[in-house]
Amino acid sequence: MAIKKVLIVDDSATDTHLMSEMLKKNGYAVVNAASGEEGIAKAKQERPDLILMDIVMPGMSGFEATRAITKDPETSSIPVIVCSTKGQETDKAWGLRQGAKDYIVKPVVEKVLMEKIRTL
Repeated sequence: MAIKKVLIVDDSATDTHLMSEMLKKNGYAVVNAASGEEGIAKAKQERPDLILMDIVMPGMSGFEATRAITKDPETSSIPVIVCSTKGQETDKAWGLRQGAKDYIVKPVVEKVLMEKIRTL
């Protein structure tokens, strides 16, 4: 599946901006959500080809949002890559158990992000 539209779910305006710029520069369309709840709604509404999910957000965590998206038949086909400052192996393992396809530790490196997207 060719990835054209990416949904970034992150409450940090700085991280959202940096990832958006990386993606746009590489030819992707970008949609943003600032919370887990908004991310779930945008996933259903926008039908992105990929979701980049932060973990630590007010309200619903990225782990909860990832689980909701990957378990819902309406959105389960959309791959999720977790992008978080939480870099422990237990965090990575838990993220993958929630249904994420991959896990990137912030700060996000453009080369690493593009490689992960290409290998999906």
